[in-house]
Amino acid sequence: MIINKVEICGVNTSKLPILSNQQKKELFERILQGDEKAREEFIKGNLRLVLSVIQRFNNKGEQVDDLFQVGCIGLIKAIDNFDVTQNVQFSTYAVPMIIGEIRRYLRDNNAIRVSRSLRDTAYKALHVRERLFNESNREPTISEIAKDMDISREELVMAMDSIQDTISLYDPIFQDGTESICVLDQIKDDNVSNHVWEQNMTLSNALDRLGKRERLIIDMRFFEGRTQMEVAEEIGISQAQVSRLEKNALKSMRKYVV
Repeated sequence: MIINKVEICGVNTSKLPILSNQQKKELFERILQGDEKAREEFIKGNLRLVLSVIQRFNNKGEQVDDLFQVGCIGLIKAIDNFDVTQNVQFSTYAVPMIIGEIRRYLRDNNAIRVSRSLRDTAYKALHVRERLFNESNREPTISEIAKDMDISREELVMAMDSIQDTISLYDPIFQDGTESICVLDQIKDDNVSNHVWEQNMTLSNALDRLGKRERLIIDMRFFEGRTQMEVAEEIGISQAQVSRLEKNALKSMRKYVV
């Protein structure tokens, strides 16, 4: 994808206007009154936001023009659904909407097909998650989101998994400059029991040097075969925190594993 392209879909991106916060506020007041000219001006004034978002997808092999058009749809949806009574900047609300629209486009055009109902459940869950986060100012748990949607926890996890980007078994998840750990290295082998692994004194020594929470995460992830989302709910932190702690633990263990 050519991210430095000047003209996208007939739009000269080098000449896109930049709106001040006051201009955005005034335009939105006119938009709420049905002023289509103000709506068009507001869209043009936020196209740079779309440009900044589509750069995140420059490794997806998609045409920049296509992503830009899809991103504009997300921008328009954000304008149509933005609540000015909330103490939130428009860009803060719009970016997730634009990202969501692009991801939906990429998944709908993916070779691996997922049922529409499952995807719809996942997209609804993302909106519920955002709402619950704004209400409580903390990351909601899987159980809380499922309860709000009146679906089972298992159904929610399955739906969320269905919209995750596909990866290769050989994609690296950790590198220390010399070697790397791939996804394949994390796959659970039910033919090897936990006690066999723990009999390896080198590994046991590395595990013993971990903090209590990092050791718990490693046990749950690699010996119990749980997902990061399941671990996050079990110990009461976000999935991002689980991912960070897991990486730090693996990095620490590599110092002691021959």
